[in-house]
Amino acid sequence: MKATSNTNNYFAVIMAGGIGSRFWPISTEDYPKQFHDMLGTGQSLIQKTFSRIQNLIPSENILIATNARYETLILEQIPEIKKAQLLLEPAMRNTAPCILYAALKIYQQNPEGVMLIAPSDHWIENETAFLTSIQTAFTACSEREILMTLGIQPTSPNTGYGYIQYENANSSIKKVKNFTEKPNLQKAKEFILNGDYLWNAGIFVWSAQSILNAFARYLPEMFALLNEAEVYNTEKEGEFIQKQYPACENISIDFGIMEHAKNVYTLPVDFGWNDLGTWGSLYHKLSKDTQENAVVGSRAIFRDATGNMVRTQKGKKIIIQGLQNFIVVEKEDTILICPREDEQDIKNIAAAAKSIDGE
Repeated sequence: MKATSNTNNYFAVIMAGGIGSRFWPISTEDYPKQFHDMLGTGQSLIQKTFSRIQNLIPSENILIATNARYETLILEQIPEIKKAQLLLEPAMRNTAPCILYAALKIYQQNPEGVMLIAPSDHWIENETAFLTSIQTAFTACSEREILMTLGIQPTSPNTGYGYIQYENANSSIKKVKNFTEKPNLQKAKEFILNGDYLWNAGIFVWSAQSILNAFARYLPEMFALLNEAEVYNTEKEGEFIQKQYPACENISIDFGIMEHAKNVYTLPVDFGWNDLGTWGSLYHKLSKDTQENAVVGSRAIFRDATGNMVRTQKGKKIIIQGLQNFIVVEKEDTILICPREDEQDIKNIAAAAKSIDGE
């Protein structure tokens, strides 16, 4: 199924600039996780994201925001994308500047444009439910000047996500009371018990006009830096962005806009979402054997070993004895062996490994 002609006002921005350091050694600065087939499906995460969105939004209306160093990778993996659809960031400046860049570019092309902001590396189990939710959000944002976020029904008091508290209205779309960034465990437990909190998945929908109005109000300096309508979708765009973009504030859309705006709404959704942020989140997504071991790529034999996450080169034989709840990852000349409970340390482990190589 591909998008039909009545969706010409629909746009998407796939955010693909991260380096996924918690997935080291598979994910590196030169070849981050979004370009890998992390789950063994035959498609990289960004390919999967693009094909999912393409079912609702015309291919030519899908933009990809990324670091300039990943231009070739994207054009190789997604041949449907033309270079003009890439938003090449000359400097890493978090999500607010690239969303402003995208909104200005879309508005110049189509002032009636409504846009989806979606991470490139998330997993969606029920794609039909996902597309239905996006259609609901598009319809609402076409009719009203609102900023929408998709809120995930929490399944546990997870401290790795931001939380959205909403007003318990009868409508399916709820007004947001407030955002809370990554609470401690006690707070997260309270939020779950309250029943009016959702996980913030970082998936947003709004009209280009609505988000530009919000930038003009809440981040006026950034708006002034990039608001030069005649350069977008012309040969002047690249040079202009190279000059202006690095001067933008390094700030997320959550802190810069969503926590201040009064017209923020959420659509509670449940389509089997996983942010795939760590080896542990990948472990929970994968199917397991009878001893709760998850394997990608390997031909693995486990002896007195339970709860392990194993990823090696395809077909590599690996025998694991006596390990409980470990991450074991092999890539070329590197092997990582780390307790699953210490997965947040992998970012630091990767930095230490660089020093071994003298990088």
